[in-house]
Amino acid sequence: MILVDTGPLVALFDPKDEQHGRCVRTLKGVREPIRTTVPVLTEAFHMLGPGSVGSDGLREFVEKGGLSVWFFDPTVLARAFELMELYADHPMDLADASLVVAAEALSTRKVFTVDRNDFETYRVRRGHRHYGLEIVP
Repeated sequence: MILVDTGPLVALFDPKDEQHGRCVRTLKGVREPIRTTVPVLTEAFHMLGPGSVGSDGLREFVEKGGLSVWFFDPTVLARAFELMELYADHPMDLADASLVVAAEALSTRKVFTVDRNDFETYRVRRGHRHYGLEIVP
């Protein structure tokens, strides 16, 4: 499974985005299920703009099962807030924290993002160990 960040979702559904071609090529090469979180989806819809062609395309992609959505519970939300505190020196927003928590909960480390700088910093906790995320090229 691969977790998808906001940047690729915006780029995939906005042909004017400078990362559009790269993200389309990457998605075509993915052979694993892809999943995202509600905060990432919220951020993507906000950036694409309500009622835009990109927003319509993203909604249709989710509705047709191209991308599944992972939902929070109170424990997961608390862990996301904990991560935001932990990375306070390298500000982590809720969307990024939600992906790290999803990676921990879903036992994956793969993330499709255009934000290499942040995701190369974040670590996924497995027991007492912490592992780096694998960024999908």
